Amino acid sequence: MSPQAIIAPSILSADFAALGKACSDTIDHGATWLHIDIMDGHFVPNMTFGAPVVTKIRPHVPRPTAAHGIGTFDCHMMIAEPKKWVKDFQKAGCDLYCFHYEAAVTSTAAKNPADYTESRTSPKEMIRYVHEQKMLAGIAIKPETPVDVLWDILDNADQAAIPDMVLVMTVHPGFGGQSFMASELPKVKALRERYPDLNIEVDGGLSESTIDQAAEAGANVIVAGSAVFGAKDPADVIAKLRNAVDTRR
Repeated sequence: MSPQAIIAPSILSADFAALGKACSDTIDHGATWLHIDIMDGHFVPNMTFGAPVVTKIRPHVPRPTAAHGIGTFDCHMMIAEPKKWVKDFQKAGCDLYCFHYEAAVTSTAAKNPADYTESRTSPKEMIRYVHEQKMLAGIAIKPETPVDVLWDILDNADQAAIPDMVLVMTVHPGFGGQSFMASELPKVKALRERYPDLNIEVDGGLSESTIDQAAEAGANVIVAGSAVFGAKDPADVIAKLRNAVDTRR
């Protein structure tokens, strides 16, 4: 049996003029986590917000009482230098720091925004470092990245270097409102077959019309933005997304 459903609405689709209330209301509507999209204008062409916004919304949502619990801030780091920002986001209230594989294999080992070094980091080093900062670690892959790059990371003997979650992007990262890419679901299926207990997240184009495909493939962590925040009854949408996953466990 795969892990239970985790519904993580993306606050990129929320009302920024009342973001704190939107976050607390979404948890009250039955969401498990909040998915927080961090974009730097370098790794992806768009820009969103940084650690100060996370700091401001954190008091509106109680911290989870257990790992992966209700109220988890799932920060999706679409940034070119992910290691530099780990400490800032930990201080801001991040619970799960999900960086991109593609950034980890091309970025530096600098640990602070103002630091410079020619030393390089790596996905395993990033995961260890996030765990050292007492956060859960996630690793994401873009549509153009093959899933087998993750096997060495997920199969390694060092438990501290194994991610707590894998995110398979079902759109190209950088913008909300894109169409769901079913072409990415074989990656989800391959992950679920190899790692039955792994939290597997999908992000991009998820709604009532696409959730069945994602759930059938084995995804259990569902990111949905406009489908939740644009709904007349967000609680009903969240419940339907959850049911679609849990009935296929």
